[in-house]
Amino acid sequence: MGRHSFCGYDCEITTTDIGHFCSIANYVVIGGGRHPIEWVGTSPVFYEGRDSVVKKLSIFPRPDPQRTMVGSDVWIGYRAILMQGITIGHGAVIGAGAVVTRDVPPYAIVAGSPARFIRYRFDEPVREALLASRWWDRPDAVLEQCAEDIRDPQKFLERLEQCA
Repeated sequence: MGRHSFCGYDCEITTTDIGHFCSIANYVVIGGGRHPIEWVGTSPVFYEGRDSVVKKLSIFPRPDPQRTMVGSDVWIGYRAILMQGITIGHGAVIGAGAVVTRDVPPYAIVAGSPARFIRYRFDEPVREALLASRWWDRPDAVLEQCAEDIRDPQKFLERLEQCA
């Protein structure tokens, strides 16, 4: 979990990389395990290394989990579920209760079950400028100098250029 990111209570986060400045609400599940739906049986009793009472059946390796990637400045709402192997772009917003099964572009807002695109937080030139700035990677001392303009993306980006 990156710098200044936080996670609420009772979250389950596995095989996931989380960027800086992320806000993760309570009861969020990210990157949970998957069952091999392409096998005849999907039960963990068939995976080697599990606490199986039927050891003879657990002869195959456990399916490798895919990493889930959460960019920086991502807000994930209450009780959202993010499946393993997806990428959440920088600046995205995941609505409360969303079930995210696909990649989410940077600065997109998604909600619902399954999650669907609602809109972008900013117009394309602002999104591109924010992504190019990688402001979340800047030292805290630089961000402190820009903090008074955090509510206005254009002013923030201008100030960030001056502070660089």
